[in-house]
Amino acid sequence: MSAPVSLQAAAALALPELILAGSALALLIWGAFRGRGGGLFTLASMAALVGAGVAAAVGPLGRAFADGLIADQGSVFAKVVIYAASAVAIPLGDRWFARRAAAKFEYPVLVIIAALGMGMMTSAGDLISLYVSIELQSLALYILAAFLRDDAKASEAALKYFVLSALSSGLLLYGASLIYGFAGSTRFDFIAAALHGHANLGILAGLVFLICGFGFKLSAAPFHMWTPDVYEGAATPVVGFFAGAPKIAAMVLLARVLSEAFGGAGGQWRQILVAMALLSVAVGAFGGLVQNNVKRLWAYSSIATIGYALVGLAAGGVVGIQSMLMYMVLFVVDVTGFFACLSGLTRDGRSLETMADFAGLMRERPVMAFCMTLFALSALGLPPLGEFWGKFYVFRAAWGVGPVLGVVAVIALVGSVVAAFFYLRLVKVMWMDPSPGPTDTPAPEARALAYAMAVIAFPVVLIMLAALDPLTRTAAVALAQR
Repeated sequence: MSAPVSLQAAAALALPELILAGSALALLIWGAFRGRGGGLFTLASMAALVGAGVAAAVGPLGRAFADGLIADQGSVFAKVVIYAASAVAIPLGDRWFARRAAAKFEYPVLVIIAALGMGMMTSAGDLISLYVSIELQSLALYILAAFLRDDAKASEAALKYFVLSALSSGLLLYGASLIYGFAGSTRFDFIAAALHGHANLGILAGLVFLICGFGFKLSAAPFHMWTPDVYEGAATPVVGFFAGAPKIAAMVLLARVLSEAFGGAGGQWRQILVAMALLSVAVGAFGGLVQNNVKRLWAYSSIATIGYALVGLAAGGVVGIQSMLMYMVLFVVDVTGFFACLSGLTRDGRSLETMADFAGLMRERPVMAFCMTLFALSALGLPPLGEFWGKFYVFRAAWGVGPVLGVVAVIALVGSVVAAFFYLRLVKVMWMDPSPGPTDTPAPEARALAYAMAVIAFPVVLIMLAALDPLTRTAAVALAQR
């Protein structure tokens, strides 16, 4: 139990959250009075996220609010990645909506509120802050999914997301109530003390419900059923935001919960993670084989991605958590770049979404086609591209634990081979099939972001690894502490 801190010290620890909360309120008032956003509004929104990231990176470390908020190297690392992904999502989405005469000033505000919730998730130190932070980001994401309110598919996607997320929230709350009832506290360190030396069946039952709730938020099988429909129906830049930052926030929070509160029950929760990981890889790999809509295809790709990340987390310890962090960061780069490409590509003003839409893209837009090829091959795990290194870290961590997780790693590797079909199919369509007609000039902000992410995916990733390895290890050490 940490010593009480003064209100001033607590405010310093919560400065990133205070910056985002204050900025969201100020921007909301600004937008309400003006009735619209604009370039300056977008820049101010991005500046708020950059400022919060800087505050997290250079701010003090410690615990506050009765350990309800934890500022350590793990949360700092995750916040910087989350705020960066959120910042690039603002201009991408703002201009996308503007081209469709659907721009509203609420979009940047909602992204900031979602980022606030995600940042709080990475710093949650008890079950109350865990639930409040998850719901804060979820409420913003519900609205973002339905941002095109006159579009039937977007409304349907948002409704499915809302209903199934409500179910996951119920599972989380039920699990949290069981844990609180049997442990006598909502704090992670007190829960760990209640588990010390013996396995309390009531607490473990609550843990099962808690992990199931996380499964919905992560799109892990068998709790993935909302993902393909939401990805297909929601606005393309919103899906790019959905697919990256919220996933890393949930994975970091899950790692903290399992390590700090339930570290003594590793033998029990590891079995659940392994089952979810294998199911996710199988569903993602085989489900993607029959998809013709590229957004749905990437939904199944993200389900498989969570499976690989869960393999790393199941390995446990510093090495396992580090592999998960490394993989998720490199995944965020690829998914952001891929959806930037989708956001920028149109034909006669209509977004390209089906496989047939991308036929002959290499002849029409060779640089964008090359970027999409790079992201697809990286997601496949082709060396030496970005996600190859993520999978390398995950499989190395799993193989190092023992023969059981070694077999799991081999099965997951087979899943990657199966998934290669739909990634290579997309590449073949872009490079070899005849084009149905000329595409429009790509949007400049989408093109710039796609190019930047492609350069990071390769070759910059080879340089980044030298910095990412110690950073992810330091973050993993903090998250693995009991």
